[in-house]
Order: sequence, then C-alpha cells, then structure tokens
Amino acid sequence: MATIRLGDTAPNFSADSSIGEINFYDYLGDGWGILFSHPADFTPVCTTELGTAAKFKDEFDKRNVKMIALSVDGRASHNEWIKDINETQHTIVNFPIIADEDKKVSNLYDMIHPKADNNLTVRSVYIIAPDKSVKLIITYPASTGRNFHELLRVIDSLQLTAYHKVATPANWQHGEDVVVSPAIPTEEARSIFSKGVEEIKPYLRMTPDPSA
Repeated sequence: MATIRLGDTAPNFSADSSIGEINFYDYLGDGWGILFSHPADFTPVCTTELGTAAKFKDEFDKRNVKMIALSVDGRASHNEWIKDINETQHTIVNFPIIADEDKKVSNLYDMIHPKADNNLTVRSVYIIAPDKSVKLIITYPASTGRNFHELLRVIDSLQLTAYHKVATPANWQHGEDVVVSPAIPTEEARSIFSKGVEEIKPYLRMTPDPSA
C-alpha cells in the first residue's frame, strides 16, 4: 500500500466510473484537481456531501479545479445512487464517481485505514496541482462530513501562495491580508509588495492580498 505525502506526485490510474472509463491525468488535463473518497454508496453523510459538491461546482470551475469522487462500489450502484442524490439534495451530480470495486485506487492513495474499517475508504481529500504534485491531504473519519467552504478556502490559499511569496494566516479568506514569506528581508519585501508591508515583528510581516 502506498503512502502519499505532500509534494509527492499523485499516482495516475485508469478506472471505471459513473461516466465510463477514466484516465486520471487525462481527466485533470493541465488544471488543478480534487479527489475525494466516500465510504460507500447509499450512505447518508456521503449523499449530503456529493450533493453539496455538485452545488459547489461553479466555484471549483472558477478556480480551474476538477472534482472527482470515489467509492468502493460499482458503476451501476453509483448511477442508482446518483438518482437518490439528485432527488434528495435538489441538484444534479455533475462530476464522475470512480467505481473502485477492486480497491485499486483506494490502496494506491492509502484511503483504507484498517483501524477505522478494513473494507471501506475513509473520507480522504487530495488537492492536486497542475504539475500533478499533491498539495493538500485531509482525512476525515466516516462519521464526519466535509466542509466544502473550507476546501475552497484552502484552494484559494494554495493558488495564491503558488504564485506569490506569501503565506496565509489562521482563518484567512480570499482578499484578506497575508503573511510575507520569512525568507524575504523586510526591505526587499517592501520593493516586492507595492501595496505595502506592515512589520509587526521582524518575523511577522503582513501585506495586502497581492491577487485582490
């Protein structure tokens, strides 16, 4: 079983899905991706999550992020479950769900944690950059549904910090002040960040969001 860490290359795979055979890299293309696993079809928390994900698709699209889900059930089961999701969550599932009956992808991404459950995947989340490196890993227990507002917030931070020499502070939201990278001396920072730099401590300098 693989162990994937931040900065690793996300493994490629081909698998059946709710929309047919998918090659992961081909599906992502040159954009960002979010891969999230579900313990099983026809489960209550997962039903709410997939419905929420569908409602958030426009927000992910704005950020050039493609969503793809996974469950250890088969394509026929997925397609029946999607009918329930659409009905109960008042939406239309608009992204593929991988059919991982042989648990190939689950094992490739270390989504099965035996002390939680030997057969079902935990609620794993992987955010993958255009270069196919893994930028974020979050693992929730089966009993806790994911917060999609938080996933968007993290993507905003990842995309900002990928292109600017900044970090984002606690509870940061897009448009708020950010932290200047500790590697940049203050005087150099003042020349880089035209909106200004506030030095609170020599190691704690704030600047307005350079992308806002």
